Amino acid sequence: MNKLTVLLFTFTCLLACKTPEARKPETVKTGSLIEASVIRNKKLYETEKKAIEAYINGQDTKQFTASEFGFWLAKDSIVGESNDSKVPEFSDIVNFDYNISALNGQTIYTASELKNRNYAMDQEELFTGLREGLKLMKSGETYTFIFPSQKAYGYYGDENKIGRNTPLISRVTVNSITKK
Repeated sequence: MNKLTVLLFTFTCLLACKTPEARKPETVKTGSLIEASVIRNKKLYETEKKAIEAYINGQDTKQFTASEFGFWLAKDSIVGESNDSKVPEFSDIVNFDYNISALNGQTIYTASELKNRNYAMDQEELFTGLREGLKLMKSGETYTFIFPSQKAYGYYGDENKIGRNTPLISRVTVNSITKK
């Protein structure tokens, strides 16, 4: 009986002590919302791009070029003689003036409403397009930027005067750059 008990115990251990099997994940279909969002954003981008190109084609005095950052820019002028030929870098203080208009030419914010501003590069809040545009400018330069909505205030707008998904035009003058 002793041999039978040992044999039965060994047989039970072999059957009961198998290695654990990994559970297979449940297949859940997701992404339909993301796919719809991608399609909607592509349509929005194409609509804005056509409106921006129509605006650019209507400009006789300014030559706009597309930047690698996803917006358009035109150099307006250089105010005075600039001794500083360098663009701002991280943590440099940029003193600038700017205004914001809609593509139809309607002024949204004047330069006096927005006031002269000191901005620590990449350390303060500023909408994406303007932050990237300032990185291209030198002291004393004035540029006109055209920002598609995703580079401006995007889906929410500024919750004041700028509506959602609104492309913007901004004329920016860099007064000075203080190196850190």
